[in-house]
Amino acid sequence: MATLPHSPAALTGPKASDLLRSSTSVASGIPLRTLGRAAQLAGSSSKARDFSIVAKVRKVKKHEYPWPDDPDPNVKGGVLSHLSHFKPMKERPKPVTLDFEKPLVDLERKIIDVRKMANDTGLDFTDQIVSLENKYQQALKDLYTHLTPIQRVNIARHPNRPTFLDHVFSITEKFVELHGDRAGYDDPAIVTGIGTIDGKRYMFMGHQKGRNTKENIMRNFGMPTPHGYRKALRMMYYADHHGFPIITFIDTPGAFADLKSEELGQGEAIAHNLRTMFGLKVPIISIVIGEGGSGGALAIGCSNKLLMLENAVFYVASPEACAAILWKTAKASPKAAEKLKITANELCKLQICDGIIPEPLGGAHADPSWTSQQIKKAINESMDELTKLDTENLLKHRNLKFRKLGGFQEGIAIEPKRKVNMKKKEEFVSGKIPVMELETEVDKVKKQIFKAMESSPGTKPSELALDEMITKLKREVDLEFSEAINSIGLGDRISMLRDEFRKSNSEQQLMHPSLMDKIEKLKNEFDQGLSTAPNFGNLKYKLDMLNEFSKVKSISEKNSKAQELKQEMNKKLKEIIMGRPERKEKIEELKAEIQRLRASGIENPDRETKERIARMKREIDVELANDLKSLGFDVEVVKPSAKEVGDEQVSLPELKAKVETLKEETNKKIEDAINSPDIKNMFQLLKVEVAKAGTTPDAATRSKIESLENQIKQRVAASVSSPDLKEKHVQLSEEVSKTVESLGGSDGSFEVADQNNNGSPHDDSMVKFNYRANRV
Repeated sequence: MATLPHSPAALTGPKASDLLRSSTSVASGIPLRTLGRAAQLAGSSSKARDFSIVAKVRKVKKHEYPWPDDPDPNVKGGVLSHLSHFKPMKERPKPVTLDFEKPLVDLERKIIDVRKMANDTGLDFTDQIVSLENKYQQALKDLYTHLTPIQRVNIARHPNRPTFLDHVFSITEKFVELHGDRAGYDDPAIVTGIGTIDGKRYMFMGHQKGRNTKENIMRNFGMPTPHGYRKALRMMYYADHHGFPIITFIDTPGAFADLKSEELGQGEAIAHNLRTMFGLKVPIISIVIGEGGSGGALAIGCSNKLLMLENAVFYVASPEACAAILWKTAKASPKAAEKLKITANELCKLQICDGIIPEPLGGAHADPSWTSQQIKKAINESMDELTKLDTENLLKHRNLKFRKLGGFQEGIAIEPKRKVNMKKKEEFVSGKIPVMELETEVDKVKKQIFKAMESSPGTKPSELALDEMITKLKREVDLEFSEAINSIGLGDRISMLRDEFRKSNSEQQLMHPSLMDKIEKLKNEFDQGLSTAPNFGNLKYKLDMLNEFSKVKSISEKNSKAQELKQEMNKKLKEIIMGRPERKEKIEELKAEIQRLRASGIENPDRETKERIARMKREIDVELANDLKSLGFDVEVVKPSAKEVGDEQVSLPELKAKVETLKEETNKKIEDAINSPDIKNMFQLLKVEVAKAGTTPDAATRSKIESLENQIKQRVAASVSSPDLKEKHVQLSEEVSKTVESLGGSDGSFEVADQNNNGSPHDDSMVKFNYRANRV
């Protein structure tokens, strides 16, 4: 309130309001400068006359903001400091390397080291540098052309990725930022403004993330409050009123979900924006430049065209949140990212995204200017298409874009070509069995197998329990392999190769060499990276158990088949031998003759007896071989070596006595050699060295002990290797061999053997045979 102290004479002059009029218009009042000079003259002439103006401003309470007044003490000015101009950063952002980019960093370091060496030494390393740079570019291309969904998520969240204002200032000639929701708030997480592209005026709005920690705190990491959506709504009405096309940039993990935002109507603000955007009569284009999370992105994303950068993602729930809900752990985020279909390529297939804006190799942060120009080109092309539509068709176009999402028709036959390429329905697979529980089951089955083998060695293990365990282990190994593949980032590439392989098979063509090279390369990468997988230990344990049980089953099946074959062969032999009376009589006659010779104690029968026994044996062998051939056996007759009647043969008791005599002579030679003074001294030295060495001898002591042992062995061997002992040994060996040959087959026994079974199923024949392949 203003007070004017005055004298009674001053009441006849002009009003105070006239004296306070603008000094620029002298005709309407007295200029303030003149008034000031008049006051000085009046003060000098009469100190009694005085004129002064006093103003008091009433302070009102400031509106309470959802965030603290000063969230970061390092940022002066509090939350309203975002009203300052968006200026280039003073410091260059620090390079951030993602996990899957580490191989590229190693190549970069090599290039830097070679260049530094060239500068220091002055030598020419141009060829090496060019080779490394080519290798780097090829590795970069291979990496960024086969990115997995979770890798694209990480690129979309890259700290150095260009923000909304970076792109806007790069593609517009003029840009004026507009603030406030006209309700006392201005959310820094959403930026709005008017700008021109090629002389055409547009309304821009988008989520704004920070370029460093301070800016991220100031911008609330790009998560808007209800005031941000109401500010965007106000600008939409403004653009619709003046006919400005709207361009929105989406880059947010989601709307800010704190208690204050919910109290201020977060859901209502988003819903109001959704309803309003479907009724705006101007073209709308939305561009996802980073990550678009849930309703926070859709609140400014109901547009005629939705475009996405190549490495951007658009999802209803983040992969980490989805994994935590479905698999109870955020570590399953790679699997969740793959199942959610959140990448630009997948969303284009689902007709949610209308176009993909390319990015340079390495992501948008590798060349922000080039990326911005690609965005500008896409905006111009889309706007040229949309501006041709009248208002009615424009609204219909926007409505149909969202009405067709997720649509399908029942009862329509699927084309055969499409049906072949459709993905088969995945069977429900429950979670993995804990390792401790699996170990308990494995031990239980092992005990059952050992118990069955101990009770009856010929009994095979329980097939039911063994088959169930093998099936369970196969499933566990498959799950472990799938988890390992996803953890080392090869899941997407394997799916692509599987599709290519299936396509080549469906076209009935030979596999292309390039596809074979891809498969081999991927196999090598998998083999190298498998050991780095987090579940490698569990995978190896389960794989070893599977191999062990599979081996047990294989041996059991082989033994079972061999037993069945042996029984069949014995049955056939029994029918052949005992089925004919005349052959049975011959065998009984042969056995009786051999038994008579043994009972009479004749160790060396005469020539006639030997010939009669051999003739009877040959007749039986020939008949038996013919019968076996007729049944499908491959028969090989084993002929015993002929012995002349005149050869002198040694009886078994005489041969045994000679062996005992030679053994006693050899033992005596060894005792004489050991009792000799030289060897005794060596034994004493050996005992001393062994006692000194103890349980852990060093290398020198071990060498000395081995030398003494070798010397003792050589001395003993030299004493035993005397000429007379050698001669006796040779003579005795010849006599033994002659006796064995003379007795071979003389008792009329025969042997039947199968090529696939080394065992002897029968002991009464000299015929060896092989079952034919069609019978095995």
